[in-house]
Amino acid sequence: MIRKKIIAGNWKMNKTTTETKTLVLAIKDKLGKFDQVEVVICPPFTALQTAQEALGSHSDVALGAQNLHQAAGGAYTGEISAAMLRDLFCRYVILGHSERRQYFAESDALVNEKARVALKSNLRPIICVGETLAEREAGHMATVVTAQTKGSCAGFSKEDWNNVVIAYEPVWAIGTGKTATPAQAQEVHALIRKTIKQITGKPIADKLRIQYGGSVKPDNARELLNQPDIDGALVGGASLDAESFVAIIKNSVAT
Repeated sequence: MIRKKIIAGNWKMNKTTTETKTLVLAIKDKLGKFDQVEVVICPPFTALQTAQEALGSHSDVALGAQNLHQAAGGAYTGEISAAMLRDLFCRYVILGHSERRQYFAESDALVNEKARVALKSNLRPIICVGETLAEREAGHMATVVTAQTKGSCAGFSKEDWNNVVIAYEPVWAIGTGKTATPAQAQEVHALIRKTIKQITGKPIADKLRIQYGGSVKPDNARELLNQPDIDGALVGGASLDAESFVAIIKNSVAT
């Protein structure tokens, strides 16, 4: 099964609107016409409109958000709804990132609720799963990742799965400079695909794109992304620099 790779940049709480315009234009310029990989950028909420305007209506780069609230609207101060994201032409939304799970106590059930809302609103969720260092060292990686995958993706229809991306992010490798070895990353990606196969069957599991996230850089992208079950990257710090981000995109294509 040939799956088109997807490289998404998670800017986290970085970049003002002015900085966003500069970065987006630089990414477009350095990337040029490159349609071998699907590219997504996920700026902070305050910069989404600026990013959308800088991308333009016919850009090869898709716009994504970093989170959404599960309610359609109402008294949820500081939150953002799916409709608001769609109004800004967002195509993707990151859900269940380890920082949301850790700092905001987001459970698998909540991530699943948000994912269902996203799908009903024609947003494609990038659903994050991954173990901590303590969990890996205790031998619980498989249990944790399997439970997060099943819980966060429960109840999706066959049609839903066509619009879902899963991102494996070992928590111990996010922002630390540590990276899972290609063999370690492939092992977990294969486990995730096996888990999805058990839930949905082989055809859907074979089509599902699973990204790797965790200190992805230009110099390690090619080896990581040439693994058979790794279909892209969710890039953090390196996505804040146009040259590094574009290098990762171009290095993701097998040579």
